[in-house]
Amino acid sequence: MKRTRKTATAALAGMLTMAAGSALAQEPLKIGVPTALTGTYADLGNQAKRAIEFAAQQANAAGGIAGHKVEVEYLDTEAKPDLARRQAEKLALQGNKVLIGAVASGEALAIAPLLARWDALYVATINKSDKMTGDSCTARMFRVNNADSSDAATATPWLKERKETEWAVMAADIAWGRDVAASFAKSTESQGKKVVSENFSPLGTNDFATYIQKIKNAGAKGVYVALAGRDAVNFATQAKQYGLLDSATVAGVSFVTDNTVASIGEAAKGISGIINYSSTLDTPANKEFVAAWEKYYPGTTPSNFEGDTYVGMQVIFQAVKATGSVKAADLAKAIPGRSYDTILGNVLLRKEDNQLVRPNYFGIVEQNGGKLRPVIKMSVPAEIATVAPSPACKL
Repeated sequence: MKRTRKTATAALAGMLTMAAGSALAQEPLKIGVPTALTGTYADLGNQAKRAIEFAAQQANAAGGIAGHKVEVEYLDTEAKPDLARRQAEKLALQGNKVLIGAVASGEALAIAPLLARWDALYVATINKSDKMTGDSCTARMFRVNNADSSDAATATPWLKERKETEWAVMAADIAWGRDVAASFAKSTESQGKKVVSENFSPLGTNDFATYIQKIKNAGAKGVYVALAGRDAVNFATQAKQYGLLDSATVAGVSFVTDNTVASIGEAAKGISGIINYSSTLDTPANKEFVAAWEKYYPGTTPSNFEGDTYVGMQVIFQAVKATGSVKAADLAKAIPGRSYDTILGNVLLRKEDNQLVRPNYFGIVEQNGGKLRPVIKMSVPAEIATVAPSPACKL
């Protein structure tokens, strides 16, 4: 009789263990997306949303990530840092401990100090400020896109070949725009050129006439633009109207994106700039990604922000596979110092500052495949494009 009881007890324990394992395997990977779904940067936020939805459906169609179903919840931040902090907190408190997709750098900087308190982590895919991997870095914030310093390192060799010596900067009056202006000024100085006019516009600016006239009055022969979304479209349209695109060389960052070019139309032709990701990138993984994307979203190709956000999802998914866990604390420990297979190739997310070490590109808007689009003309390898970790980052 005792032997039977022991056998039954052992069987019951085994069943409980299996049930616990099954329950754990079924625990979903809950992802929170605090992003701009309305306002000036709504186009960027909705690009992030499309990439996240695409990655999630891919994962769930394959049975989840290591058995974990992917669940996603979105909240609108309007690209406002205070609202982003509140929305991120709401998402985290509702169990969405893995956060991704904010647009403005100020949003990420507002979220970062509170991640440990929320027991959450954040993966940046659009935010560019060097502060995120500099003096504001945290152990629970990771960046997979190119930082401002990477864009500057990519623009410098292009700038070296330009004959224009006097440049103007037209940038958004936010952390990202200020970072770009400072980086570009250093690049011009290193090449014996100078910035003769710096201009910073509030988000949501409709009338750029005053800025354009100031640039023309300064005698700038080149204009470097750090505007995105609706601001980029407004500036480019008016710059064409007032003759600036015809009288000066125009280049920029987050300015010659796929969606912006589509909105601007012919006025975008000939504009140069940083291209962080392109659907034309020639890697086997990217070709597979683009083909699947075009099938899921007929009539479209993935934009730069969609490509970069997909890379962020790839990093999250591979960290879950490596740990077998969906807990933010486990993932935050596992993500840094690991190499990831991505649409960019195999790339390292370095542990010194939680930055993905990746290549960067420079190109021009021209006809390609029957339409105007940013086309890569110069590639900068990862070891050059990703500058050394900042000593200000203390992880």
